[in-house]
Order: sequence, then C-alpha cells, then structure tokens
Amino acid sequence: MARPVALVTGAGRGIGRAIALELARSGFDVAANDLATGVELDTLVAEISAAGAAALALPFDISDLAAQDAALSRIEAELGPLTTLVNNAGVGVMQRGDPLDVSEESYDRCMKVNAKALFFLCQVAAKRLLAHPRDPSRPRSIINVTSSNATAASAPRSEYCASKAAASMISKCFAVRLGPEGIAVYDVQPGLIETPMTAPVIDSYRQRAADGLCLFPWVGQPEDVAGVVTSLATNRLPYTTGHVISVDGGMLLPRF
Repeated sequence: MARPVALVTGAGRGIGRAIALELARSGFDVAANDLATGVELDTLVAEISAAGAAALALPFDISDLAAQDAALSRIEAELGPLTTLVNNAGVGVMQRGDPLDVSEESYDRCMKVNAKALFFLCQVAAKRLLAHPRDPSRPRSIINVTSSNATAASAPRSEYCASKAAASMISKCFAVRLGPEGIAVYDVQPGLIETPMTAPVIDSYRQRAADGLCLFPWVGQPEDVAGVVTSLATNRLPYTTGHVISVDGGMLLPRF
C-alpha cells in the first residue's frame, strides 16, 4: 500500500520541524518546505530519512504563488500523490507597537504570507487531492496552523492578529467546500509555544502562564502541536472537519 504523503511548510525549525518529524514517525513520507535551502532543512531531511520515511527538501517562498503548483508537481513526481497539506509557515510583525503606528509594509507582509499564500496553497492542494479518487484507507486533510491570536486580540501585534483571523476563516471556507469530497480541513491554533520565533518574549510568557494566563501553568512545546496535527492527519478524530483545535493549555477558555 502506498504511504501517505505530507507537505509541511515552514518546516526548518520550531513547530514545522516537529510536525514533519512526527508525521514521518507516523508513517508519512514528507516534503519539508522552508524559504531556502540550508543546514536546518538538510538536517531535517536527514532525520526524516532516519525515521524510515522518504523525504524531500522543498525550498520555495510560499508567497510566490507561481511556485506553488510546481512544488506540488515535484512532490507527486518524487514522493507520490499528496494526501496531507500542513500550512505552518508564517511571519510575525516587523515591530510590536501601537496599532495607530502599524506600517503598510508590515500589514501587507503578514497578510501576504499568513493569509494570501495560505489561501492559494489550500486551493492548489485541494485541486491535486480532488484529481485522485477517494480511498478510505488514505485519509486526506488540510491542516492550517494559525494562532490563538486568530481569536484573542493583541494590540501590539494587530496586523498579525488580522492575518491569522483571515487564515482561520479560510480554513472554514475550505472545510465547507471539501467536506462533500471527504477531505477534512482544520484550524490548529497554538498558544504560548516555545520556539525560535517566540524566543525574545518566551520568558515573559512563561511567567504569565505560571501566574494563571493558562490553565496548565507552563508554556507548550512544538511537539505538543505536532502531536495534535498528526492525530488529525491520521484520522484519529474521525467524522470531524472545520473545527478549531486550540493547543493553548486552556488559555482561551472564558472564565471569571
């Protein structure tokens, strides 16, 4: 039986790296994307191969829409038909600050990568998924890794919040379109996760989590998100689609 094939964007480090490795350990062949080739991507591909999976380094800028279809063609040629897309790549704000001071450049950057690129990669992947007959033994899914800030407002990162809220709605729209085809779509929203991107602020988040911001009084790890994504990709939450899965230690639970 052919192995499932996943594309993980932004896989060079942090959450994307953990997802790519966990999928490989769970029986997937993996195309690992990063912005450019380098030590991080090469090391990841070697680790995926060591886990017994076929691995493909796939460096390209996801916001280059013309490159998306070519990337998926290469995956199909070298690994086989795509079964799983994990849209994980994203960018933060250029500078935290007052929403009244946000630059057009920072706003457009967040929207271009976090929302527009995600939308069109969902689109091109969906067309590829639909080109092959449905096989119940090979679950098909699109898993978009957004953020708790798709739900919770953070004024110093307002343009980031707006882009992640857009990504969350994109997930819902594709879930509606692809549900009749048996393709599940999810919105995974990480909370306080210790990654290279959060390194400059993680100590303050760690203290806030301990002080009660999260129900679990600690920050999460990339492996926590990877476990959730892999559960979704392997259909361990059957008969579900369109859902928001918060990996946030209970941070967003309303309480008083």
